[in-house]
Amino acid sequence: MDKEKIFEILGKEEGPTSIILAGTHGDEVCGVQVFEKLLPSLEIEKGRVLFGFGNPRAIERKERFVETNLNRMFKDDSLLTEKEKTSYEYNRAQFLKKYLNQADALLDIHASFVAKSRPFVICEQGAYEITQYFPFDLVVSGFDKLQPGGTDYYMNKIGGFGICIEYGFLGDPASVQRAEQSISTFLIARGHIDGVLKPYPKSFLKVYELYFTKTNRFRLDKQFEDFEKVIAGQLIGYDDEEEIKAPKDGFILFARDSDQENDEAFLLAEKLATG
Repeated sequence: MDKEKIFEILGKEEGPTSIILAGTHGDEVCGVQVFEKLLPSLEIEKGRVLFGFGNPRAIERKERFVETNLNRMFKDDSLLTEKEKTSYEYNRAQFLKKYLNQADALLDIHASFVAKSRPFVICEQGAYEITQYFPFDLVVSGFDKLQPGGTDYYMNKIGGFGICIEYGFLGDPASVQRAEQSISTFLIARGHIDGVLKPYPKSFLKVYELYFTKTNRFRLDKQFEDFEKVIAGQLIGYDDEEEIKAPKDGFILFARDSDQENDEAFLLAEKLATG
């Protein structure tokens, strides 16, 4: 299967156009495995569905990326460095944009290296209606503002809607099962295939702060699980000798040590009253 290509499946009847991506980060393989299983025999009833392997070279190398994070390359060129604009990932993003531009909705499949990772949905408010059918209890918004440049960011920007789902620990076979189930849910909700859907209760969070390291010596005070509660004033880590504390009660996610200046070290989120 040529992972550089976009695979197109046409329905028997007219309908919407959707795009599903896997391997935007090359070492997150659960979506790649599902594609390899489904694509040879998948049929749809209505519309057009595009399937793409996000970062084929990184998938081949089993690495997150080759030169730079593909999921930050969908910003305007003015927001990218000259080094980023000469990368393989930049060129791949330009290729993928041609197909994202043809679609109304996106599903992008991700996974985590943290063993106790909690599956959750990333989207902005425009996609809340469809997310009710995914079998996950947590929806997180705010990434478009704090971490622009993802595939979902781009879809939202051009007037469609994008959904990224983190399916949990990639070493857990359940992550593959969740990805396969979510593709089916997405296709039913978009009207591409027939099926019955039921809503699942949801909690909604919004990320409000992304901490960038000031030095090349950032160390967490402890290992935080994703969505672990933090309280105002709680020590999160040390940026060289500076203590970095939570500004208010909330939740922490994607927290990690870093040996790079201006690196993404953690996100803080707060609970929304409703979706």
